[in-house]
Amino acid sequence: QVQLVESGGDLAQAGGFLRLSCAASVSIFNFDHMAWYRQAPGKQRELVARVASTGPPYYSDSVKGRFTISGDIAKNTVDLEMHWLKPEDTAVYYCAAMGDHTTFFGRGTQVTVSS
Repeated sequence: QVQLVESGGDLAQAGGFLRLSCAASVSIFNFDHMAWYRQAPGKQRELVARVASTGPPYYSDSVKGRFTISGDIAKNTVDLEMHWLKPEDTAVYYCAAMGDHTTFFGRGTQVTVSS
């Protein structure tokens, strides 16, 4: 069973910085992509950023230029650096491991950005 454990969620001020980290119980090299999703209250879960072993990472338009995703195969971790935070970034952030037919999610970590 794949386990993903997120950490780093916190309360931050607008314009601030947070770094989220995801620790996987298996090698992240096993998956096509590692990703971060988020879900704000009353909204659907949305893809924020995605990274693979080859090719450029993907970012949603709402975070492009502010967020950076990176994976460390040796540590089996995936980080999300979030710069210039906005109140609309407030959400529960979920780490995801995406395979051919299955996507595994962690339990999430809360990010709250105050204006």
